[in-house]
Amino acid sequence: MLGTGEPYGMEHFTIATVAEKSADFRRVLWTGEHTQLVIMTIPPDGEIGEEVHEENDQILSFVSGVGKAVVGGSTKKVAAGDVVVVPAGTKHNFLNDGPNPLVLYTVYGPPDHADGAVHHTKEEADEAEESGKDEPPQG
Repeated sequence: MLGTGEPYGMEHFTIATVAEKSADFRRVLWTGEHTQLVIMTIPPDGEIGEEVHEENDQILSFVSGVGKAVVGGSTKKVAAGDVVVVPAGTKHNFLNDGPNPLVLYTVYGPPDHADGAVHHTKEEADEAEESGKDEPPQG
């Protein structure tokens, strides 16, 4: 458990399979003291939304679909197998410009979302953030 001082057991995910099976916009899979593992599914013509994480580095790994990464003013195409690093304080957005869902997993350091959070849609995710219901645990 986070903050208990107890050692963690091994967490194992067949990440591509887990991510592909999730239709949720965002689902927190695991939260540690220093990092957090989250899977995301961006629907066709959808996007994460332009944002900046002032305190969090983020590493995104793409599982399926195609899209665009806009990071720090640069734009690159992304597809399965690509990894994009977003340093803390960098404006970024990820857009699905393909016909199928853009599926990815991301690691935040430190955690950025509430432990165990599940947001079925971007609208639900935005509402949770705006209302303060999606705050990361305090270590």
